[in-house]
Amino acid sequence: MSDKLLSMSDAIARYVPDGSSVALGLALEPLIPFAAGHEIIRQRRRNLTLIGPISDILFDEMIGAGCVSRIAAAWVGNVSEGLGYNYRRATEHQQPHAITVEDYSNYSVGLALLAAALGVPYIPMRSLLGSDIARNHPHLRNEPSPLDGTPTLLVPALQPDVAIIHVQRADAEGRAHAWGGLGICEEAALAAKGVIYTAEEIVPAEVILSDPNRVLAPAFKTLAVVHSPGGAHPSPVQGYYNRDHKAYAEYHEHSRTPEDFAAWLQEWVIDQPDRAAYLDHLGTERWAGLALREHHYAAPVDYGY
Repeated sequence: MSDKLLSMSDAIARYVPDGSSVALGLALEPLIPFAAGHEIIRQRRRNLTLIGPISDILFDEMIGAGCVSRIAAAWVGNVSEGLGYNYRRATEHQQPHAITVEDYSNYSVGLALLAAALGVPYIPMRSLLGSDIARNHPHLRNEPSPLDGTPTLLVPALQPDVAIIHVQRADAEGRAHAWGGLGICEEAALAAKGVIYTAEEIVPAEVILSDPNRVLAPAFKTLAVVHSPGGAHPSPVQGYYNRDHKAYAEYHEHSRTPEDFAAWLQEWVIDQPDRAAYLDHLGTERWAGLALREHHYAAPVDYGY
């Protein structure tokens, strides 16, 4: 198999053109690919569609930077602080420009991606019946079940152009391991036309193949693998570092106005050419403070026959 290792700048330049639909933040609060999102901002991508469940502040940052024209997501904001100010300015005041929003629940966006992964046009569900999401969504259809005539909501397949997924480890050939809370990473990896993995570690293929049940998707789906230690900060990566609650609080304070956000963006994204520079700017003491306090290892498994 071919070597798929690329730098972050090359991976984004090659596989995330203007107008792409990009699935991000698929594990909900952990494993959010902030380093990839920041590179998208630095490359001034425009007219992107962002797809995901709960993106925490990454979607808000990309909206404020002018990268986004459409959102297909369950929630956009700042989980521990509440509002996403850029998202609110875009939806209420068209700043920096208007965006189109298609609301999902966490469950329904997962079903939409699963339908694409399975190659079917839709998956039926009932939990959103009677909700504003079902009433206002341009693509969800309320149809009677062909089996018993009861109300059923049809969730159409949603296929991203690319899914960007941060993982604990990957090999150069495009296989990746992730653990902890995975959200809908697997559904999105299988649904997307291609996947970019950003990884804390690059390991030999033998390490990945030693535990095949942990592989998210087949390697032929992989467009690129990027070595990106610390690439999910300020979100946590199980087994590597904890959530930086202070960073979310600081972002909340520094994104209240467009002017404050512009200053934050300049300091933390534009002026940092890569993730190593970003972590240097964060500071050794603060980064060390997010290190694991204790280890909890899984028991080994035996794949013998």
